Amino acid sequence: MNVALVTVGDEILSGDTVNTNAAWLGERLTERGVAVERVFVVPDRVGDIARVVNEARAEYDAVLVTGGLGPTHDDLTMEGIAAAVGVPVEEHTEAVEWIEAHSDYSHADLTSGTTHLPKGSRMLPNDVGVAPGAEIEDIYVLPGVPSEMHSMFERIADEFDGEPYYTETVPAGEPESALLDRFETLRERFDVKVGSYPGDYVRVKIEGTDENTVQNAAEWLRERVEAPDETNA
Repeated sequence: MNVALVTVGDEILSGDTVNTNAAWLGERLTERGVAVERVFVVPDRVGDIARVVNEARAEYDAVLVTGGLGPTHDDLTMEGIAAAVGVPVEEHTEAVEWIEAHSDYSHADLTSGTTHLPKGSRMLPNDVGVAPGAEIEDIYVLPGVPSEMHSMFERIADEFDGEPYYTETVPAGEPESALLDRFETLRERFDVKVGSYPGDYVRVKIEGTDENTVQNAAEWLRERVEAPDETNA
């Protein structure tokens, strides 16, 4: 299964807010064997949301969208998703009933628009906040508030699966450029992915779908690289 992530919010693009949601979802989905192929960040504009989501759903098995839920003037994600699939937004009866049964809010208390979802969508309950999420045509719309997004994702996590993925990290006290020949040999000998991340030392990340293969590949590389200086490791 491969997916794309779409984060909605002017505050992400301006640098006012760090996109921790994409990082968290990427980690959780990868743990489940799901390949996260693209991450998009779009402004709070209906046309941009609809265009990017349509592009993504044409190419990937599912699209997860975070941010821009609620009744305020810049919460336009539901309208963007509705435009992407060609339906209107309308008050979702199940969303109203769920909020009334699981929160201190009554229908009269809710700000207009809080429970408006794309017509025909499945409501995703918000256990931590108020504004519900939605799913329609393999587009999953989740809140931008991290605690709310985490909770809502856990409700639907079982809908995302693939081959389990295993990882091992090997620290190396050599420049990346000096390791390229060993990376090439590693890929030839073992059916694994290899990534390298420089910093105080190079972290070599080895990934694959077979746990023994990944462990053997990591051991092979450990025996053939210089260990980093312990003061930096």
